[in-house]
Amino acid sequence: MKNIFDIKNKVIVVTGATGVLAGAAAKYLASQGANVVFLGRREEKLQEAVAAAKKSGSDAMYCVCDVLDKSSLEKANEAILAKYGRIDVLINGAGGNMPGATITPDKTFFDLDFAQWQAVLSLNLGGTVLPTLVFGKSFERQKKGVVINFSSMSSTQALTRVMGYSNAKAGVDNLTRWLAVEFAKKFGSGVRVNALAPGFFISDQNRALLTNPDGSYTERGNDVIKKTPFGKFGVAEDLFGTIHFLASDASAFLTGTVIPVDGGFSCFSGV
Repeated sequence: MKNIFDIKNKVIVVTGATGVLAGAAAKYLASQGANVVFLGRREEKLQEAVAAAKKSGSDAMYCVCDVLDKSSLEKANEAILAKYGRIDVLINGAGGNMPGATITPDKTFFDLDFAQWQAVLSLNLGGTVLPTLVFGKSFERQKKGVVINFSSMSSTQALTRVMGYSNAKAGVDNLTRWLAVEFAKKFGSGVRVNALAPGFFISDQNRALLTNPDGSYTERGNDVIKKTPFGKFGVAEDLFGTIHFLASDASAFLTGTVIPVDGGFSCFSGV
């Protein structure tokens, strides 16, 4: 019987592939036999990531590009197709936040830096649309392919502080559903679009917000833990199973979904 979870030799393109979560996922997929293409802006980090992936036997490659620069994405697409002839999966893992797009406790909405808010929307939402425009053309031709987007717990709830990031990820949720319908209607059931919504994971970006120098939780960190039934923060490995499932034929009848990987955060009211 066929192993529906097998992803060996699938060509998987990962944006933000030097980041904490997307980068760890890219290395994991390589360890499972996928041909992973690492995309990012910093060549040195990409070289390190590909070297690590190749140790697991993956025929990995990297391309230096910016998810908001269409010409660099098109060059990457040409290089990928020249080597592999196809793309099976696109993981839109690039994203981030900016200080001016957040509303800290000592500020109000009227202190918002509109330019930085626009930049955060552009990076997270535009940086999902543009790679899909470029790499998704293979799916139109092949009538087969998978898009996996990165959403967030902030997309459906009014989390304090992260206004711009929340707005952008809400857009990613809508985009996921919209493209799922668009691609299925026009290219058939072989093209699927889904997303995962990570809960709270410690990263360099949020470490100071959630933890103190001694490792104890800040007030916000404690608030998150209280609303997480599992009572802990996630680690990158917690995402691997969901991403593997979405990239494989095991999820062949699944499209337009946003799957929380959050230790129960999204289903708990806090009381």
